[in-house]
Amino acid sequence: MLTGKVIVVIGGDARQLEIIRKLSTLDAKLSLVGFDQLDDGYIGASKQSIDDVKWNKVDAILLPVSGMNNEGEIETIFSNEKVTLTPEMFSQTPQHCTIFSGITNDTLNQYVKKAKRRLVKLMDRDDIAIYNSIPTAEGTIMMAIQHTDITIHSACVAVIGLGRVGMSVARTFDALGANVKVGANESHQLARITEMGLTPFHTDHLKEELADVDICINTVPELIITAKVLAEMPLHALIIDLASKPGGTDFRYAEKRGMKALLAPGLPGIVAPKTAGKILANVLSDLLQGD
Repeated sequence: MLTGKVIVVIGGDARQLEIIRKLSTLDAKLSLVGFDQLDDGYIGASKQSIDDVKWNKVDAILLPVSGMNNEGEIETIFSNEKVTLTPEMFSQTPQHCTIFSGITNDTLNQYVKKAKRRLVKLMDRDDIAIYNSIPTAEGTIMMAIQHTDITIHSACVAVIGLGRVGMSVARTFDALGANVKVGANESHQLARITEMGLTPFHTDHLKEELADVDICINTVPELIITAKVLAEMPLHALIIDLASKPGGTDFRYAEKRGMKALLAPGLPGIVAPKTAGKILANVLSDLLQGD
């Protein structure tokens, strides 16, 4: 149980509702910032503006999966008011206060370092990333169907990267009958791709390997589908970039060529927010109860 724990939940999307519901059930005292348009009521939860939070009483701060931008602003779909964090807010919290965020950036890292507080990056956890790869794969299938005029069955599909998301995406497309090849740069990953019954290729050979694809799915968070690679790809090829912003594709050049390239980070929160929220809620409740 979380009886007596004071937790501030700041902004986010529909995934946060499952987190609020779970923590409320565990008897936490919740301050909801950026939720003034939320109709649902939760036991032990109160809506507040960020200026009204008593930071010196806070045991944990929950930021959304997207964290905050470099200006300290936090996105929320449940409020039209601007929600902005300052380093002074973190510094006012008790020393044991923990900040939870899906991802981080230089500004958030600086805030945490200045305040000497602990930051937990939820999306770096293997358990959350693996669970999240399921709705990500389903969302990628949805986008492929929506944005092509061919079946996935028999399509030539390239997946770049064999991380937690890449593996689930490759398996899902393979299960639907696509001809799947997977690019990686480590020998053990290439061996795993072969073991999975898929076609491996080294990412040094992207230009040659993507020259015949119908669908290309990138999971690598760095510019890897460059203008030189795009110049050799078929014009009808659909690119779905699942990497965090700004993605791994030269979107400017793709548009110039008339190719369809879609940046799609955060698919779990779009296609299955309830499931994605429960994944986060379960892990968060365990972490908070362990503190």
